[in-house]
Amino acid sequence: MKSCNDTQMSEILLLGFSQEPELQSLIFGLFLSVYLITVFGNLLLILAVSSDSDLHTPMYFFLANLSFADICFTSTTVPKMLVNTQTQSKVITYSGCITQMYFFMLFAGLEIFLLTVMAYDRFVAICHPLHYTVIMNPWLCGLLVLVSWILSFLHSLLENLLVLQLAFCTDLEIPHFFCELNQVIQLACSDTFINNLVIYFATALLVGGPFAGILYSYSKIVSSIHRISSAQGKYKAFSTCASHLSVVSLFYCTSLGVYLSSAAPQSPHAIAVASVMYTVVTPMLNPFIYSLRNRDIKRALKRIIGLPVM
Repeated sequence: MKSCNDTQMSEILLLGFSQEPELQSLIFGLFLSVYLITVFGNLLLILAVSSDSDLHTPMYFFLANLSFADICFTSTTVPKMLVNTQTQSKVITYSGCITQMYFFMLFAGLEIFLLTVMAYDRFVAICHPLHYTVIMNPWLCGLLVLVSWILSFLHSLLENLLVLQLAFCTDLEIPHFFCELNQVIQLACSDTFINNLVIYFATALLVGGPFAGILYSYSKIVSSIHRISSAQGKYKAFSTCASHLSVVSLFYCTSLGVYLSSAAPQSPHAIAVASVMYTVVTPMLNPFIYSLRNRDIKRALKRIIGLPVM
């Protein structure tokens, strides 16, 4: 039976991954390394795009915004987890938890919308190449990014305002390394029907909708590539969207895996470990995926580092 706390709760315990003291140093070192690689890799990508005039195109403009979203997305969860691990504390304040939830949903939503916008950009580039510069003009590109920010902001704000209306129980422990929305709602001892309803509708509209848009864009892209007669032309067309397709697959597959694992009966700590894939690993891999297969990015990075450009 849940017992309610009539006063405003002030602290929540984030149980994290392991209670074993001997594993804390390993967890700290691993996540610190991944976080630094994520920040450094995405900052390099942003610097490469901004410093090379050849990369001032819609595709790389969206890519720079995605890298910024990746840095912020990871920074909402990992630094606090590192501090708690190093200090042997699992406490996060109520206001800190609400703030973390807000920015986590903001940048998660922003990443989803940016991936959708990038799919649309590839659709226009391959299916309407003669009209690409006219359609994907700077005004439209800026508008697409602005709308992505606004939608993410409104969704995150709505979810957090609904959480603020809840009364919480005295047993305030989250078996996770950050304040995840569903986990926080489960702590409530008041009615959460509206919260769950909004989550379902938001998931359908703000996750399912963009995913359907990505699938539609790539169905048209595949159809256009199939009509190209030469094998070299097909390869060149596909190579322009291979990196984006890899990032989309990685993000959605890991997110879907976490969703399915949370629905299955298993340890909450297993869900926390699975969440690492899309909250920590995917943002780290994105700059590598784009730089390893892209000669323009490689050339810009060599100029920044000072290596000779062939």
